[in-house]
Amino acid sequence: MKRVLLLITGCVFVSMTAYAQDFSAFQANQLIHRGDTLPYRILYPEGYDPNGSYPVLFFLHGAGERGNDNEKQLVHGAKLFISDSVRQAFPAIVVFPQCPATSFWSNVNIQSSADGNREFYFRTGGKPSTGMALFLRLVKQVLKQEAIDKERVYIGGLSMGAMGTYEALRRKPKVFAAAFAICGGDHTSNVRKYAHVPLWIFHGEQDNVVPPTHSHAIVAELKRIGVQPKYTFYPTANHNSWDAAFAEPDLLPWLFGHTKK
Repeated sequence: MKRVLLLITGCVFVSMTAYAQDFSAFQANQLIHRGDTLPYRILYPEGYDPNGSYPVLFFLHGAGERGNDNEKQLVHGAKLFISDSVRQAFPAIVVFPQCPATSFWSNVNIQSSADGNREFYFRTGGKPSTGMALFLRLVKQVLKQEAIDKERVYIGGLSMGAMGTYEALRRKPKVFAAAFAICGGDHTSNVRKYAHVPLWIFHGEQDNVVPPTHSHAIVAELKRIGVQPKYTFYPTANHNSWDAAFAEPDLLPWLFGHTKK
């Protein structure tokens, strides 16, 4: 049976008290490069064989979970994968990187208006943010050091992590076999760079943190260039639309069913 390596990141403020015992099996680690540190945690599947071949999913957390606490950002992604039934159906190594408090996963400028609305301006070029640069280095390290099936490398994220997902796809479009993005966005001029990667987009239509218009625009641009993405817009969901996304029964079968071959 093929195994799965999964790397995840998220974006809200939730107490870890109720979940702390669930994460005791996660191994804490960190990547240090030129004075910058990227903490991350890994959950290996039972019976992990270092000589085996495991797919990998990289999943990026949201802005509210930046900092040094590499535990609070586990909740929204990890709780989908730590149950016995899911781990048996989708044996996985789960890797959760922690974006530094002073950075952002993607190059984006956020502006707020007097009425409280927020707008996001996505940069299309230039150097990656500190967080993204460290993350891409971590991806390279994980693919080199772990027993990875390089034809089944996946990425996903929430909010800021969804924006980082798009940027990682743009910067490393040949690495990933499939991706999902929840309540995020990207500049439509970037879409062609990752249009070949199967993508499932989620967003809540009542989201007042990241406007769903960003996801609408990406879907429209993919369709315009002849690509049919998989997308789900929840009419009554707000920025916590990841709850509904993670409840989608087809998400994991769809994701892990893709290969680059």
